[in-house]
Amino acid sequence: MTHLPIEIISRSAAETREAGRRLAPLLPPGTLVLLSGPLGAGKTELVRGLAEGLGADADEVASPTFALVHEYGPAGKPPLLVHADLYRLLGTSSRGAVTDDLGLAEAREKGAVVVVEWPEGLERDRDGVEVRISVGDDEARRIVIRRAS
Repeated sequence: MTHLPIEIISRSAAETREAGRRLAPLLPPGTLVLLSGPLGAGKTELVRGLAEGLGADADEVASPTFALVHEYGPAGKPPLLVHADLYRLLGTSSRGAVTDDLGLAEAREKGAVVVVEWPEGLERDRDGVEVRISVGDDEARRIVIRRAS
């Protein structure tokens, strides 16, 4: 991941998805990606691009807000991408315990790239990546990709 940091300006959902496709080959198996941005910023669209870049079916990617975690990859094989959305756990005292039960560490050990939306309060992984999406007044998205700190 020597190519980080990266800053991308996206003016459409297609460009946000392309940012995910560009990021995918930079992520070794087992990478933790902490993805933040406001509601409607395009986080799920970026994950669709990641899925496509990793070889999973991007059309299957949906926001896991209600299920908390979705796995993507070839049937019968370990997932290539695990996508968690912790929005519903914001502000809860059990957030850390619940995330331990989601199997994210195990997925990383099996080689999946693990993307966590709404990662506030989670421990940073020095080998991980932070992706922050912000929305400008002109509705353009600023996507900043850097090593986790």
